[in-house]
Amino acid sequence: MQVWTVSNQKGGVGKTTTVITLAGLLVKRGYRVLAVDTDPQASLGYYLGVDPDELPGSLYDLFRGHDELDLPMVESVIVPTGTPQLDLLPASTALATLDRTLGTKDGMGLILKRILSMVAHRYDAVLIDCPPVLGVLMINALAACDRIVVPVQTEFLALKGLDRMVRTLDMVGRSKGTSYPFTIVPTMFDKRTRASLQALTALTQKYPRDLWHSVIPVDTRFRDASQAHLPPSHFDAGARGVQAYSQLLDALLDQQGVAHV
Repeated sequence: MQVWTVSNQKGGVGKTTTVITLAGLLVKRGYRVLAVDTDPQASLGYYLGVDPDELPGSLYDLFRGHDELDLPMVESVIVPTGTPQLDLLPASTALATLDRTLGTKDGMGLILKRILSMVAHRYDAVLIDCPPVLGVLMINALAACDRIVVPVQTEFLALKGLDRMVRTLDMVGRSKGTSYPFTIVPTMFDKRTRASLQALTALTQKYPRDLWHSVIPVDTRFRDASQAHLPPSHFDAGARGVQAYSQLLDALLDQQGVAHV
């Protein structure tokens, strides 16, 4: 089971779009996929047409009951989506309280890893959507994954957010005695604007080893797909943004040594 965490400490850079588009493409290739929403804003759930306020449980309940975690408990929270073979482990606004209530307790950084290990037999891939804040949820998402995907909007302020994210990965990695492999993905690229071109040049110069070789272009079909509550790959497979994410998926699978399906 491949586990990828999509994270950046700046909001609005395309994290949720990246999760749902990669998830949809994996489903199209025959994978059984679980999307995990660790953001209290629950954007991933809303994108897929799932209202967390109408659900009997969420990821928050698994964290609160971490001492009694078992497979039935985890399965009771996971919900199907309107896309076959794509399930959701939903967020709730209560997740925002975890740092205050549980963040200082020992072992809190590995709860999500334990949760995913219990359903590893059910899924081929897991994609985790992160909040743009360093806390217990991001720490869990980092500890649970095989690779981190860092979307970064191709504009100046987003580059500053990327610098913070890379420093965070280094800091957390050193504290855990490990290193986190990550791939930087330029998003919302518009070749007609000087800002996008300058940002891409800066990324290429500063992060040549960790930067994906291509870009995710601006594409209004992403917005249309979210309004339809469908992965972009299922809404418009021929969209240029979807094609770009398909190339990214190939690159991520290659990095993990996984054969393309």
